[in-house]
Amino acid sequence: MASCIFCDIIGGTAGATVVYEGESVLGFLPLPEGRLAEGHVLVVSKRHVTDLFDATEPDLHALILGVRRVSDALRSALGASGVNVLSASGPNSDQSVFHVHFHVVPRWEGDGLWTWPAGKSEHRVRGDAAALIRKHFAGLGGG
Repeated sequence: MASCIFCDIIGGTAGATVVYEGESVLGFLPLPEGRLAEGHVLVVSKRHVTDLFDATEPDLHALILGVRRVSDALRSALGASGVNVLSASGPNSDQSVFHVHFHVVPRWEGDGLWTWPAGKSEHRVRGDAAALIRKHFAGLGGG
């Protein structure tokens, strides 16, 4: 495997400001130039997993519980009124570090941050997107 900065942070060979550690997840601040707000935290799997598509259900359960715990801390410790949870997975998603992670960004009224996409995809699906998605799940037996 090529070098992974998040694995280096988890392994202690690269520095980061760690704010949360669970059994299988770690929460740390991104580099200052990448922080969208004070208290912006990355929640990452301690196991190297490239993205959501490679993550197991236990990986995902641990990650979302870590996101919830960090979100609670941002509200309690920093007085955030809400959070944005952001993630990118797979090609063409703008994922920049290929280790599954969630950005948890604290929000306050009038903070001036806009995290919702400003545009819409120009890609068009052939057929009815909702019907195609339902057909996928029907083929899985509802799982």
